[in-house]
Amino acid sequence: MAIIALEGMKFHAFHGVYEAERKIGTDYMVDVYVQTVIASAAATDQLEATINYESVFQICKVEMSQPRQLIESVLNGIFQRMKKQFPGMMALKVRVRKLNPP
Repeated sequence: MAIIALEGMKFHAFHGVYEAERKIGTDYMVDVYVQTVIASAAATDQLEATINYESVFQICKVEMSQPRQLIESVLNGIFQRMKKQFPGMMALKVRVRKLNPP
């Protein structure tokens, strides 16, 4: 078992409770940690046998591009898409940081 991590994904997004946040937006950092079994991927050296980093990035990009009031809603969207895309993952940790909160 191993943890595959994508750290420091930066997005400009329009989440927030205040109108100015939804209008101007701000930068966010997203980190994703996926615990998964890697034996098959290590043995075959095939992308299909593991968690695809590009797919993880695209999931985060799509969810960050949909304006929401709460970061919790963004996190839930990422969790739901990740569970659907990678049903074999053992655990998932996602961190979303708003870099310039009002």
